[in-house]
Amino acid sequence: MNQGIRARQPQMNPTHSETALRNYRRVALITIAAVYFLILVGATVRASGAGMGCPDWPTCFGRWIPPVSEAQLPANYQEIYADLGYAETRFNVVKTWTEYLNRLTGVAIGLLILLTAIYSWSCRRYDRWIPLASVAAFVMVSIQGWLGARVVGSNLQPGIITIHMLMALAIVGVLLFGFFRSNREIMARQPIDGIDPRFATWLYIVLGCTVLQVTLGTQVREMTDFISRMQGEEMRSSWIQAMPWFFYVHRSFSALVLLANGWLLFLLTRSLGWEHILTRLTAATFVVVGVAIVSGATLGHLGMPAFVQPAHLLAASLLFGLQFLLWMGYRQGFRLLSHRGDGHQI
Repeated sequence: MNQGIRARQPQMNPTHSETALRNYRRVALITIAAVYFLILVGATVRASGAGMGCPDWPTCFGRWIPPVSEAQLPANYQEIYADLGYAETRFNVVKTWTEYLNRLTGVAIGLLILLTAIYSWSCRRYDRWIPLASVAAFVMVSIQGWLGARVVGSNLQPGIITIHMLMALAIVGVLLFGFFRSNREIMARQPIDGIDPRFATWLYIVLGCTVLQVTLGTQVREMTDFISRMQGEEMRSSWIQAMPWFFYVHRSFSALVLLANGWLLFLLTRSLGWEHILTRLTAATFVVVGVAIVSGATLGHLGMPAFVQPAHLLAASLLFGLQFLLWMGYRQGFRLLSHRGDGHQI
């Protein structure tokens, strides 16, 4: 009877499984890269002051395709938007189209995430978490679209913008989780039997430092928005002088984050070697932290140049993704190591 039940259960064709996983990985990797690109675009929109280039949503100045000149708008358009709560509305073709292209990019990312969810379905017998994560990402990107509308509706209220950014990172995390699950056999091929016993403790110290640093960074970012509204873009070079204490803590704490990541890299290099995936992820993390520090120092010492702000935010976002992959890789390796210790076959 048990043989009959097993015979009726769907069996996975190994060739089909490999093809499905390969296709999913390709689409998921493109989608993850595209989400990071969207984060860069969004940061550019914010740094350039184009966030309200379209004062309404989902249309832009009441049109699905924005105007290219002020002459295409009603003569009293400023009064119309002032009545809606946007007294500072001034048409600027560059800012309007910058924001509009940001929205189009967001729509394209949404379609890519939908495609990722579709491709993930054929991987459900390999790992049920792959389609669950991919569908969750699609649901989250729908919420992200609603948050985007709230950002416009709130006239760029800093708290809403921060939530919008954190949701983007959450989407990255969910997509990375699905992508990692589709590649989990990598850790089976690269065991962590010889890993330094201090690594686990230091990994969580590094993760804690990163969370604290990112939290301080969000506060600095919100304060930057507040100061820019109070002083205006033309006073950008003097914004640093108006920063409160947590800006200086954020700036100084970056050195500790770099040293902690450097120590983590040293532990892995000595115990697992340069070829191990965990070592490579940590090396990439160390480089990204360095980029974040250089871009942050540039902002602090060269008068907050607008073109550097997106690079700094992108580095922080990449840091989150790399450390999330590092944590998942270690957890998977530790799980495999524990199974071996119990005498289980992998």
